[in-house]
Amino acid sequence: MSQHANQMPVVMAFSGLDPTGGAGIQADIEAIASMGCHTLPIVTALTVQNSQDVQRYESTDPQFLIEQARAVLDDIPAQAFKLGMLGNRQTIEAIHSILQDHPGIPVVLDPIITAGGGTALAKEDAISAMRELLFPLTTIITPNSEEARQLTNQTDNLDVCAEQLQDMGCKHVLITGTHEATSDVTNTLYSNHQKMESFNWDRLPHSYHGSGCTLAASISALLARGLNPFHAIHEAQEYTWKSLQQGFHPGQGQYFPNRFYWSHGDED
Repeated sequence: MSQHANQMPVVMAFSGLDPTGGAGIQADIEAIASMGCHTLPIVTALTVQNSQDVQRYESTDPQFLIEQARAVLDDIPAQAFKLGMLGNRQTIEAIHSILQDHPGIPVVLDPIITAGGGTALAKEDAISAMRELLFPLTTIITPNSEEARQLTNQTDNLDVCAEQLQDMGCKHVLITGTHEATSDVTNTLYSNHQKMESFNWDRLPHSYHGSGCTLAASISALLARGLNPFHAIHEAQEYTWKSLQQGFHPGQGQYFPNRFYWSHGDED
């Protein structure tokens, strides 16, 4: 038996530190652990926030971020990368240099532009850097409908948004529909420049802090375990929906996903 046969798959997650624990790097760690993988956490920014909104943030020094990631990857190989809050062009350039050093490893990008409370978390230079440097390396991008429109400067047609995101290099595009005025939530997967499948989920009654992090992180972990993109996307949506369904309300703002709902023995 290989000495690596019983090792746990590993995901390197680049995300901001949310001191509420509802989103950001802690959300990634919890979702990735729930999928049976280990997280290598690289903090892209420190934030001042609560369950209602982000008040301000400070990005990690990009050279420090590069040194941190390379020191870990020289020692521990990752089977997937998950990208969350990036903030500015300098951070994106730093992460781009890391990804270029490790070709062939799946990359899941949650293109965070605005916090749940409305605060901007990515300026226009960061958005253009995502398009230029990260989209060509992205295996799966998971924008909500508002982010998809902002990333492509489209106002209406989400099919056109997905086409443009693929033209910019993203292999698979999963546009989530929580922000749309529909009775149910419809998430749509695009690949090979066509609409592959729509996934319909019951719309839950609350607004949630960290739902996008949960979805993207769980997809990355399932890719690290060897699932193909379609099956990873399907299983991650089911896990995310159940985490939201069994969410909790610790503060005065949004609800939090219960990413360890499965540990309570109540999956139904």
